Amino acid sequence: MIDLLLQDIKEGVLMQNRAIKYRIYPSAEQKILFAKTFGCCRKIWNLMLADKITYYQQTKKMLQTTPAQYKKAYPYLKEVDSLALANVQLHLQTAYKNFFRDKKTGFPRFKAAKHCRKSYTTNCQNGSIRIGNDRIRIPKAGSVKAVLHRLPEKDWKIKSATISQYGDGTYYISVLFEYEETPVSPVPVTEEQVIGLDYKSAGLYVDSNGKCQNMPGYFRMAQKELAKRQRKLRHKVPGSRNYRKQQKRIARVYRHISNQRKDYLHKLSTATAKQYAYVCVEDLNMRSMSNKGFGNGKSTLDNGYGMFLSMLDYKLAERGGKLVKVDKFFPSSQICHCCGCRNPEVRDLRIREWICPDCGAVHDRDTNAAINIRTEGMRLLAA
Repeated sequence: MIDLLLQDIKEGVLMQNRAIKYRIYPSAEQKILFAKTFGCCRKIWNLMLADKITYYQQTKKMLQTTPAQYKKAYPYLKEVDSLALANVQLHLQTAYKNFFRDKKTGFPRFKAAKHCRKSYTTNCQNGSIRIGNDRIRIPKAGSVKAVLHRLPEKDWKIKSATISQYGDGTYYISVLFEYEETPVSPVPVTEEQVIGLDYKSAGLYVDSNGKCQNMPGYFRMAQKELAKRQRKLRHKVPGSRNYRKQQKRIARVYRHISNQRKDYLHKLSTATAKQYAYVCVEDLNMRSMSNKGFGNGKSTLDNGYGMFLSMLDYKLAERGGKLVKVDKFFPSSQICHCCGCRNPEVRDLRIREWICPDCGAVHDRDTNAAINIRTEGMRLLAA
């Protein structure tokens, strides 16, 4: 998996960050070390958060602590990578900043052993992280067997690596690289290079050419298999070895669904970015739309439209294009794309086809909306 992440400017040179995710196969000793590191990172997070809360309640001031202050009381913290613990401190600081910037993000929470995501991040110092010969060298853990499906370019420099263990027991490492960005000239805005997409919860989207792009619905296809495995779980003794085995079998199904969805969306977004330079979409809040109140939360989560737009965003930028976001309050469904007449009655989502009261044109709701989104996107590009 490859994701475009950040841009930094160093000494007047625009730097680009890119992460590549590899599957790794640690030995028994390395698995034990990873488990210790996951636990120590969780411990440091909880200790620092508890001390910050207590100190603020007593003094109304923010406490500044470091992981090194806890190593005397908890000697086992010395057994794991110190940079992993240092990154926990940075992550906690970021969590506080996000909370004070926007209270909707929520106050930092304590991490429980059962429900905490098993991962940690370490930094590359003096070549401590190296890739080659189907192996990745990780600080403290040493050389770990890996599936190197893609090697970095020669001028890419390793910045950090995040080791994760998923619910099905598999291990992955996401290596973050930094490289100098090659300037890409913007593609000229022409009629052929612009397309509009209107989100469709029952599929994926309808484009301005009238094409309906459906989504296979991998979660719905796997529901019977999931229900079967979950019924078996109910007959196991909680906490037993068979119970944990069945939990891994269920997690493996969920992981397979996620991989199928990502693979499909990567291929679709790549094909779209190759065909069009500018894709116009509505700036929707997909998290809100996935809530039960909308009545289509399962479909919204299953089709992964938000993930699709994230992929399109960086793939278009790599090719000199752009993902154009139209305001979510733009009445794309209510405007006749032929004459510009606005029909407020179309706000009713049950109306799938309508006739323009001004010019008499017959419209499919989604196709008409996609055309209007494209028109508005071209106006924004020309502004």
